[in-house]
Amino acid sequence: MRTIIGVLLLFMFSTTSIAEDWPQWRGPRRDGSWKEEGLVTEFTTNKIPHLWRQPIGAGYSGPTVSNGRVFVMDRLTEPVELERVHCFDAQSGDVLWKFEYPCAYTISYTAGPRASVTVDGDRCYALGAMGHLHCLDAASGQRIWQQDLDQRYHLQDHKRMPIWGIAASPLIHSDLVIVLTGADEGASVVAFDKATGEEQWKSLNDRGQYSSPITIRQQERDVVVCWTGDAVNGLEPATGKTLWRVAMPVSRMPIGVATPIVNNNRLFVTSFYDGSMLVQLAENDADAERLWHEVGPSERETKALHSIISTPVFLKDHIYGVDSYGELRCIAASDGQRIWEDQAAVPKSRWSTIHFVTNGDRVWMFNERGELIIATLDPDGYHEISRATLIEPTEEQLRQRNGVCWSHPAFANRRVYARNDREIVCADLAAKP
Repeated sequence: MRTIIGVLLLFMFSTTSIAEDWPQWRGPRRDGSWKEEGLVTEFTTNKIPHLWRQPIGAGYSGPTVSNGRVFVMDRLTEPVELERVHCFDAQSGDVLWKFEYPCAYTISYTAGPRASVTVDGDRCYALGAMGHLHCLDAASGQRIWQQDLDQRYHLQDHKRMPIWGIAASPLIHSDLVIVLTGADEGASVVAFDKATGEEQWKSLNDRGQYSSPITIRQQERDVVVCWTGDAVNGLEPATGKTLWRVAMPVSRMPIGVATPIVNNNRLFVTSFYDGSMLVQLAENDADAERLWHEVGPSERETKALHSIISTPVFLKDHIYGVDSYGELRCIAASDGQRIWEDQAAVPKSRWSTIHFVTNGDRVWMFNERGELIIATLDPDGYHEISRATLIEPTEEQLRQRNGVCWSHPAFANRRVYARNDREIVCADLAAKP
């Protein structure tokens, strides 16, 4: 009898706790949502124990997880300059393969690759900071095809290479892999055949910046949203045709890093120098218009939200994010007015960062001190439930304040995978029966 009850309980637990991979930037839906259940509700120690850890080099590239494998990029400077793609066993941390290629940097902030590896079926797509795009076999690491975006689209020759390099993670749509280059001559956004690497279309003449493209549904059709250095653009995925365009003026330099977020036909973007903009997506047509754009007089005197690295979270009619000096804020989606501000989640400092991931009614927050926080966010305030250190900050990405952890972690199969400039670690987040 006890055996039968045990089997039934195991079945009930397994059917209500579906596991998920994290195969691309910001998760399976590219929206920072995590649907798994059966997770810890609070931490029991100040430091989260690691299931495994492996040494890697420096880089901003956040891990991705697919089909039992973990992918991450890094950079070595000696004896020669290399960018590398690593693949580890997700359960054990064993090294499965490593792919590397020569890559000399001419950009600022040279710690390493920025983009996350995008995994699609049995292939993965890795985009380096200088524009090296590789399609690799996910199981073996063998190169299938490659493109050098810098050489092909003359980024440095035409002074179109972004100051911080190429940072937007590749987006898969149907048979295409879509990348933001920032090139001129109508090639600011380019789509390649994901199987062969052949160019399928190119679009826009906008300057480049660092925000990753996303796919949204509008008027019962897919629209690829690309926030460039000049505007937020809605493109037809199959052709690159511009369906709509909302300009966002740049005061000093294109510096948008945060990914656009969408809620109830409203699209939100935020930039360090140029504040926040909310765009209304038309319901009955492939169109969009600016609802409001709030910009403070300086990076210290800000309005709405001036975020640098953090992508905010859009919950109902409020937006929660990190302002220019680490102020956790709640703003009203209706007009961008501040509801509250809190400094408890991350120390105050220029460019201070938190990565947000929603899970049910809770928000998991990974701050730049390497701490993982479980909290709830609502118009009444920031409500911290639990916090513990996951990984230590390192100094390659930023030598100030004893280093930072600026790479987005991956949440997959009730585990978290995080990296700094020395190692990648895995920790268990499953609730104990």
